[in-house]
Amino acid sequence: MKRIVDAGARGGYRVWLKYNDGTEGEVNLSDLAGRGVFKVWEDRRVFETVRVTEGGALMWEGGLDLCPDA
Repeated sequence: MKRIVDAGARGGYRVWLKYNDGTEGEVNLSDLAGRGVFKVWEDRRVFETVRVTEGGALMWEGGLDLCPDA
């Protein structure tokens, strides 16, 4: 099963992802920005705190996360 092993914030609410099989790419999360719990991304510094949890989820400062199955 592919799993995210590294991530980094890019411009325009895009996130660069690297998977355990070496695959790399970007995902555009702009459709989430500013809505509901993702309103915190309006502070760009929060969006840039993206990291990968041990379980393979994307997580941001304050405990905001995206499940790896999503």
